Amino acid sequence: MPKIYISIGSNIDKEIHIPSSLNDLECVFGDLTVSSVYESEPVGFSGDTFYNLVVGFYTDLAIIEIIEQLRQIESDHGRIRNGHKFTSNSLDLDLILYGDWVGYHGGKQIPHKDIVQHAFVLEPLAEIAPTLQHPISTISYEKLWKNFNKTHAKQKRVKPPWLLG
Repeated sequence: MPKIYISIGSNIDKEIHIPSSLNDLECVFGDLTVSSVYESEPVGFSGDTFYNLVVGFYTDLAIIEIIEQLRQIESDHGRIRNGHKFTSNSLDLDLILYGDWVGYHGGKQIPHKDIVQHAFVLEPLAEIAPTLQHPISTISYEKLWKNFNKTHAKQKRVKPPWLLG
């Protein structure tokens, strides 16, 4: 059974959509390994800051079934698909790893290219899977994060309101 990793992001009502999506993911996929939450500046556009995190879980579901479940959860949280990649979102759930599988499925590249391109994906992944190796480069996520050019990474680990108290 492969370990799956999902990147989660929201900058519209993020205090509502992130915890609710975590509940939905747990109902669909079972126990989750959850990273810290990172607040980050939008990339490629101006807008409110995002909350980003990564979750991992084991499943026997096929890639297409996982993607369908993620799209349904996004839709349930008001996600509007307008064709723009760099835009505000109520909820963005991206399948970033499916075990050590490498390839394209339904137009999606796995491992997701954002892992090595964006701090908001790599840092939380390195936090919960530091010794796991990228299936193409075979470099651990901890090492990829250590060597990542953080010059333009505008993010910080935060304690979101739903975790306070």
